[in-house]
Amino acid sequence: MHNTTAMLIELGAIILALGLLGRLAGRVGFSPIPLYLLAGLAFGHGGILPLQASEEFVATGAEIGVILLLLMLGLEYSASDLVTTLKTQYPSGAVDFVLNAAPGAVAALLLGWGPVGAIALAGVTWISSSGVIAKVLGDLGRVGNRETPVILGVLVLEDLAMAVYLPILTALLAGVSLAGGSLTLLISLGTVGAVLYIALRHGRIVSRAVSSDNPEMLLLVVLGLTLLVAGVAQHLQVSAAVGAFLVGIALSKEVAEGSHHLLSPLRDLFAAVFFVFFGLHTDPSNIPPVLVPALALAVVTVLTKIATGYWAARRAGVSVAGRWRAGGTLVARGEFSIVIAGLAVGTEPRIGPLATAYVLILVVVGPLAARWTEPLARRLTRRTPGGPNSTGTPVEETAPVHAGG
Repeated sequence: MHNTTAMLIELGAIILALGLLGRLAGRVGFSPIPLYLLAGLAFGHGGILPLQASEEFVATGAEIGVILLLLMLGLEYSASDLVTTLKTQYPSGAVDFVLNAAPGAVAALLLGWGPVGAIALAGVTWISSSGVIAKVLGDLGRVGNRETPVILGVLVLEDLAMAVYLPILTALLAGVSLAGGSLTLLISLGTVGAVLYIALRHGRIVSRAVSSDNPEMLLLVVLGLTLLVAGVAQHLQVSAAVGAFLVGIALSKEVAEGSHHLLSPLRDLFAAVFFVFFGLHTDPSNIPPVLVPALALAVVTVLTKIATGYWAARRAGVSVAGRWRAGGTLVARGEFSIVIAGLAVGTEPRIGPLATAYVLILVVVGPLAARWTEPLARRLTRRTPGGPNSTGTPVEETAPVHAGG
């Protein structure tokens, strides 16, 4: 009884604090994500007031938060949109990999971590945070922008690449045989392929099975289906985020619209819990010793992510302003980077604090970069004689938001 009471008090205090921080951020026109992270640091191990009773609940809530963020993104786009994106944007995925994995690999080798450490740190610096970026796009009202399908295309390619990368990394860290690693990889790829096939070919059937005029029934079925698919995907070494995203695109327009309306408040609640959870597991005392290399790596990979987004949006015919917005939005790292570091920490203990400091820097810088990269670039190009878009002539930047189906 005492533990339950303590948990209720802690959860009430956390949620109330998040609400007040969100209101504060809204008043100053700022994303609440960095404030949520700082709250996590304050309540986490080594913080001002460490949590005790509610930590397990917060951990589960954080996982649900990422799943709901990706589900809501999936509801905005149809399966055909996704396939078109994958067909047209795979060069952007290759550029993303080369520009952003290389700094991590080089840094690890310079630090003397060896080939396996290099592969692990390459993953940490490569993968943007789908959870943070999904929240930022919603906060800034950019879901319907012309550059947003480009951003989502890069994120989806990264998430799908994780279905290949994570089994390979796990096998390397465990020193398992080539056959064992290959089997895990085949299971991962088969799972992604099966879910994508169902979304493309049988999305209407799935939508009919899910659809209901009763909001309560629709909420329960969509949420239950999403958590089930995400859990199965994760069990099969595939990203739970990929599973949730594919559920979203499998639902038709009518079901997608109803689900979006019902799930938005839940998404906002659990997404806030996710960012707090990230802060909870960062001991502030571990950050200062690795701050310099983490900052150096962050500066390099901020520039490489902006270059990736700019190049990808340019390929898609997006205007200069949209290219800068795409680059700035992709800067944040988060959940996948921490997962990768967590896997590797047994083999290379030094990767934990460095990855945590690196991600903490970029998860704070990411929302700022998303907001300010384009205005800053516009000012700089106006000052440069003959610079691109120096007149600042507005170009149509929004496109209709596609609902799933």
